[in-house]
Amino acid sequence: MSITLYITIITVVISIAAMYNDNLMDKLIFHPYTVHEHNEWYRFFSSGFIHADFMHLAFNMFSFYMFGDYVEQYFAMIFGTTGARFYIILYISALLVCLIPTYLNHFKQYHYRSLGASGAVSAIVFVGIFLQPTMQIGFFIIPPIIPGFIFGPIYLGLTAYLSKKGQGGINHSAHLWGSIYGVVFLIVTAHFIGHVEVVSLFIDQIKAYFGR
Repeated sequence: MSITLYITIITVVISIAAMYNDNLMDKLIFHPYTVHEHNEWYRFFSSGFIHADFMHLAFNMFSFYMFGDYVEQYFAMIFGTTGARFYIILYISALLVCLIPTYLNHFKQYHYRSLGASGAVSAIVFVGIFLQPTMQIGFFIIPPIIPGFIFGPIYLGLTAYLSKKGQGGINHSAHLWGSIYGVVFLIVTAHFIGHVEVVSLFIDQIKAYFGR
């Protein structure tokens, strides 16, 4: 099985278990106040394997699986035999990085909590978009209608706005920073380790899209 499928299965099993076990949910959820006061830093990672409900879980895992397999295969092309290792590093490190701004903004707020794999999934999705910017993508229930290089900036702009607004009970900050981190991780590791200029490939694909 692919690493993407393994991560999906693990996330589904832990998420369902936590939905029916409040103690487990409380132990794994991202609670910045507890992280700060009791040094429970593992919550940066554990919170990415639990979800609020089945809809939340299904949406994240569907998005992850749709892009994950492609990204995983492309990493094998860039990094060779170490591609799987870098794919895992990307996913796990994105769980941490996407929540750092959340932690800094909320570690004094006892009632603030966050959960879900959205930040890491956003990292994978945006790596996929950067590798294949002309793929057709839709918004939620809207069919694929616009290329990724247009969808990406629109999504980031909307996410940044919603994050600043800070309403709706969704951690838009994790989505935003996960997306940005994924692209940065890809560019840096591909250049220095894989010796592949993904920025040039990105630009060339967009030029080809416009027939240049």
